[in-house]
Amino acid sequence: MKPNHPILSTGVVLLFAVACGLAVGNVYYAQPLLDAMAEAFAMNPATIGIVVTLTQVGYGVGLLLLVPLGDLLNRRRLIVTQTLLSALALLMIALASNSTWLLIGMTLTGLLAVVTQVLVAYAATLAIPAQRGRVVGVVTSGIVVGILLARTVAGGMADLAGWRSIYLLSAGLTLVMALLLFRVLPKHEAAQPASSYGALLGSVFTLFKEEPVLRQRAVLALLTFASAMVLWTPLVLPLSAPPLSLSHTQIGLFGLAGAAGALAAARAGHLADRGLGQWSSGLSLLLMLVSWLPIALTQSSLWALLLGVITLDLGLQAVHVTSQSMIYSVRPEAQSRLTAGYMLFYSIGSALGSIGSTAMYAWAGWLGVCLLGAGINAVAFIYWWRTLATKAQPLEAVSH
Repeated sequence: MKPNHPILSTGVVLLFAVACGLAVGNVYYAQPLLDAMAEAFAMNPATIGIVVTLTQVGYGVGLLLLVPLGDLLNRRRLIVTQTLLSALALLMIALASNSTWLLIGMTLTGLLAVVTQVLVAYAATLAIPAQRGRVVGVVTSGIVVGILLARTVAGGMADLAGWRSIYLLSAGLTLVMALLLFRVLPKHEAAQPASSYGALLGSVFTLFKEEPVLRQRAVLALLTFASAMVLWTPLVLPLSAPPLSLSHTQIGLFGLAGAAGALAAARAGHLADRGLGQWSSGLSLLLMLVSWLPIALTQSSLWALLLGVITLDLGLQAVHVTSQSMIYSVRPEAQSRLTAGYMLFYSIGSALGSIGSTAMYAWAGWLGVCLLGAGINAVAFIYWWRTLATKAQPLEAVSH
């Protein structure tokens, strides 16, 4: 039985996007709160990035162990169950009495937040091929906007009611979202192919072996999200310190600027549908590289930081949407496993960027952070160019 495509109405697509944004936001609330958490639990500011890193490690484990289940189990039950468990993990963070419970809660929150990727793959499955890029673009925009607005909301809530308040609020909203998804998601879906869980996990690595586009786009995900975390994870440190001394609310407002850039990139899916994914990727990677110039001026000009944030997140989102649209076109029957493989590299990149950036800030200050981010983006652009050149070689050989 084929998916009932009309069920993927505009309203349902938007619900997917909001659910994804809420779930992935749980992973990123901590970024503008790292200084408050370090103070609350007497953690060293130079190593406080471990909070974000463990969350990304949990996310990576979830991508490998949980997301492939979308190709094996009923996705409605899988999504609702993960959402309910996420609410419990958020309560663990909110009620943490010491750093051990905080880190456990963060790891579990990351593990369960991969429900976003089950939702993205499900939306791609339900969409007709001609609209798949647009649907993926809208849903993925929900993810990126959720990541960025998480910082804004977390900063405001911390100033109003302490850093724990955002996790209590999110636990309540997550419960509401579980109910909505239970009521809206299709009760019946196409029968999943019979397969063991072990074989399912092994097939993720088989896809890497068989699909060059998955390998190439996974490497780009690792590099681009590593550079994004190099910006966002330590950003609270220079902004909260003299001479800027911004509040959590003010720091969180920079997430709004990033959200604007992310929304502007939502049309990247349309370009991928038209066969222009490679060139939109190159332009986006170049934007990310250039964005580090104004970002480096943060301590002398917040307007420069604003411009850099918008540009970097525009490029990041455009590459991400394009990559997912290209990947989902190669194996329609393996959407969840393709997502797991691709996003696993995203998670590794995010974890490395988070822990590396706070260590770099402690060692070389904000300029060192900017050089690290720009260096990663330069490697990403060179890699993209080399993969493009590799594809062109067979065509040149034929022409001769």
